[in-house]
Amino acid sequence: MSDSGRYMMMSWYEKIFYTLKRFFKSLFCGIADFFKGIPKAIISFFKAVGRGLFFLVKSFTKGDALTKLSFVLMGSSNLFRGQIIKGFLYLIVECAYIIYMVITGASAIAGLKTLGTKKQGWVFDEEQGIDIMQQGDNSMLMLLFGVFAVFVTIAFVFFYISNIKSAVKAEELKKSGKKLPGFVEDAKDYFDGNFHKTMLSLPILGVLTFTVLPLVFMILIAFTNYDSKHQPPGNLFTWIGLGNFKVMLSSGGALSRTFWPVLGWTLVWAVFATFLNYIFGMLLAMLINKKEIKFKGLFRTIFVLSIAIPQFVSLLVMRNMLNDQGAVNVLLKNLGLIDSYIPFLSDANTARITIIIINLWIGIPYSMLITTGILQNIPGYLYESATIDGASSFTMFFKITLPYVLFVTTPYLITQFIGNLNNFNVIYLLSGGGPSSLDYYQAGKTDLLVTWLYKLTVNSKDYSYASTIGILVFVISAVLSLLTYRNTGSYKNEEDFQ
Repeated sequence: MSDSGRYMMMSWYEKIFYTLKRFFKSLFCGIADFFKGIPKAIISFFKAVGRGLFFLVKSFTKGDALTKLSFVLMGSSNLFRGQIIKGFLYLIVECAYIIYMVITGASAIAGLKTLGTKKQGWVFDEEQGIDIMQQGDNSMLMLLFGVFAVFVTIAFVFFYISNIKSAVKAEELKKSGKKLPGFVEDAKDYFDGNFHKTMLSLPILGVLTFTVLPLVFMILIAFTNYDSKHQPPGNLFTWIGLGNFKVMLSSGGALSRTFWPVLGWTLVWAVFATFLNYIFGMLLAMLINKKEIKFKGLFRTIFVLSIAIPQFVSLLVMRNMLNDQGAVNVLLKNLGLIDSYIPFLSDANTARITIIIINLWIGIPYSMLITTGILQNIPGYLYESATIDGASSFTMFFKITLPYVLFVTTPYLITQFIGNLNNFNVIYLLSGGGPSSLDYYQAGKTDLLVTWLYKLTVNSKDYSYASTIGILVFVISAVLSLLTYRNTGSYKNEEDFQ
């Protein structure tokens, strides 16, 4: 009997265990494949570097004098073969890079080694006979300028290789007796055949400058001791390798005693916030979509009103209403339903349940809107055939509706799960991460990793620990999303739902 046949013969609880077994098997296999692929990726990288070096050596040894000169003076081959503007542009890039490196670039890269050695403080000036303030190094600025200098150097390498390719091409065209294209012709080509490069250049530059560079800077912070005790320029910070990760993940310290419980609650929150919203949103869409229901548009509009109101307004209103002396407790007490207030947000377990329930009220309408359109596109003959075969509504839901909706919305579901792992607004605006606990370091019982990260930066200035948490959150999000998506029908059988 095939696997699908055995699966159909299983009871509902056996199907759950079978699905969990397949998930964890694929998870561990995916992790193993990832580590197996690391050596292959490294080999491919060095092969690419080797091909590049071989091209440079070949171009230098077989090129003529002007091509060889381009290795020293960029643009020489183009400049002396008639491509004056193009040659001057390469030469200007080289001169600008050399000037930058002489003035500040070389010292910025050298500063990455120590991140500063001289502290700011009062020192005695023997000539004046008084204490004067000595200006010290700023480790943060040295790290930032060093990273910037490295990026500038990488960009220059790309321009340098482009210069060599252009020199070789100019030499080949000259030897074949063809006319070298002028600057105007090259410019026209960038608005014709290479128009994609022209359109992508500015966005790529923006991403590198405002996203990748700050991201690399913040990642490097995780490998330093930039915390509340090392604030430059008064106190410098330096490299400590994987020390922050060891402190964060090992048992015994205050940070590790905080990290693991907060991580556990983060995963629990993400699972409940994602799948409860999804399931209830789908059921609500199915209910409104029934033929017997009238005024479908009115019902959808009523539920969508919670989306129309800004989320932070809704959360702040609910926070005030659910306070210990808030409107809900006062009303229940006046009605005689309770003798003492309910700790909606002041008790750890109650606060977590309250947050999940409030998030349902906010998130269900989104899932309802998304699944409504999908439900209306499920082929009707599937239900007609199932009805003829005697299938119940319960069976049709699990055999037709749910698989079809999951097939279409799996990427959305993964995105929602990762978004809930980093759902700052709901937690911070509703509970502020509270209630506070002496067992945790700068965190409360409802804090997620992302809200704890925020508190570490704003409250205690432990930037290195916050950066470490950011890296760990990225690793968890990337592993879960990639492995889950690669094992779904949306990835394996794209546009082929069966």
